[in-house]
Amino acid sequence: MIVIITGASDGIGAELARQWAARQGPDLKLVLSGRQRPKLQAVAAHCEALGAATLVHAADLAEQAACQGLVRAATEAFGGIDVMVNNAGMSAHALLEEVQDLGWYEQLMRINHWSAVWCSHAALPWLKASQGRLVAVSSLAGLVGVPGRTAYSATKFAMTGFFEALRVELASAGVSVTIAYPGVVATEIRYRGFGANGQPAGRSGLDERSAMSVDTCARLILEGALHRERDIVMSAKGRLGRWLKLIAPGVVDRLAIKALNKQH
Repeated sequence: MIVIITGASDGIGAELARQWAARQGPDLKLVLSGRQRPKLQAVAAHCEALGAATLVHAADLAEQAACQGLVRAATEAFGGIDVMVNNAGMSAHALLEEVQDLGWYEQLMRINHWSAVWCSHAALPWLKASQGRLVAVSSLAGLVGVPGRTAYSATKFAMTGFFEALRVELASAGVSVTIAYPGVVATEIRYRGFGANGQPAGRSGLDERSAMSVDTCARLILEGALHRERDIVMSAKGRLGRWLKLIAPGVVDRLAIKALNKQH
């Protein structure tokens, strides 16, 4: 199985790569993409020790040419693609009224949404040939708007809409589309994400006390991808919120406010 994972330098992407290698070992060819080559190489070494073949491809996927280059490198190295995991992403937390320059809103959309579009588009012929799998790591913030997360929610809602539509387009070709909706996961992504001034926030804007472990999140994504699941909503609270939004939206708004870091 030939698998591309974006955002594989650390966090969910790195753990997903490690678990996939542990699961499939010598039957796995992994293409690991991210911006930090040394971290990618460390993840690759772990996966190789488990028997997987790896290709490290350091790139900034906020540009279409870089996404095309990633797919080209993968197919030249391994001859095809069976799974395209769109995991690259960045966080952000700011009230809209606090933002002076909206330029980073556009950059966040390129990182979170457009990179997934560009990578999926480039991989599409190969995935159709293999009747493969597309995986998109969205967020609960792509199902329910969260205050202070206008930019982030916008990117994840865009991802959700794109991949839901693409799922129907690709059904007859035998390509499955799995959308994962993690909630708060115990990674550093929120600390490195954009703050109101476009610089790293340095803190989380969300209540982290019940954060899901990275290994649990990665395991759920891996199992969902292998079983070609439609959606992976990772918590009872997330599944409840999805339905409450339809029948009691005011309740969902109040729950969203409670999810904020009380120090904000």
